[in-house]
Amino acid sequence: MTIAIGTAALGRPAYINLGRDGALPAERTVDAMREACFEVLDAAYAAGIRWVDAARSYGRAEEFVSLWLASRGFTDVTVSSKWGYEYTADWRPDAEVHEVKEHSLARFERQWAETRALLDVDLYQVHSLTIDSPLLTDRELQAAMAGIGVPLGFSTSGPRQADTIRRAFELEVDGQRLFSAVQSTWNLLETSAGPALAEAHKAGARVMVKEVMANGRLAVRPPRAVADIANRSLAGPDAVAMAAALAQPWADVVLTGAASVPQLHSNLVPVELDEPDGMLLADLAEDPAGYWDQRAHLAWT
Repeated sequence: MTIAIGTAALGRPAYINLGRDGALPAERTVDAMREACFEVLDAAYAAGIRWVDAARSYGRAEEFVSLWLASRGFTDVTVSSKWGYEYTADWRPDAEVHEVKEHSLARFERQWAETRALLDVDLYQVHSLTIDSPLLTDRELQAAMAGIGVPLGFSTSGPRQADTIRRAFELEVDGQRLFSAVQSTWNLLETSAGPALAEAHKAGARVMVKEVMANGRLAVRPPRAVADIANRSLAGPDAVAMAAALAQPWADVVLTGAASVPQLHSNLVPVELDEPDGMLLADLAEDPAGYWDQRAHLAWT
């Protein structure tokens, strides 16, 4: 099992995660956010984390990761990134639109060039693939992706993650499976992708789990069962959420989206979950449509 550090909350001044306000600099300038990002990445490396995940739409995350790697001289860090969303907020936390998605050949070619100019990635992922994405039927785009010489993956979102996962792993180019990895939302409130992720893992794909805190809901407003286990374990509810994801036998990589060093250290506190805990936590799952509707209404702060 591998833990990775995500940079969605570190590469731009606003995101939809709850619990960021006290974690980030009071003045979220580019310089201040770069320093905050470096501090979290340093702490993650010191804790043994050797995987960093970014995206073109995470503001300046790719740039920050590139500068961090160059300044530290590390050569043992796996780097993954994503294309498909474009960051449009121009470093304005109050922007009306923060990112725009487009799964087109033109967007892929431009963003791959932008990523490649900053990072040598070990995995390049389609950002937020859904069952209605034109990528699933665009053979020219699929061929272009297969031609970059880098392992490919995709992330998923929305109430039909399972359908998307199964459909995407059917794609082939020249008789070879297009994707070797998937990064999906799975947490105690949204477990619907679990069976499809288990199938993908069994078939040999790398399964990465994101949003294990439910965008901060499990950490800031934990259900009673999570809070009780946290109190018993002398840990935070965020550590319980992490432990639940790490306990999934099909999960190869679990991402933490910590926005500060204290958050990271809290996420990484080990929590032992027994069978009764698992039964209690399994009852927390929400209807996927309702979960994603609530997520869609989270404010960018």
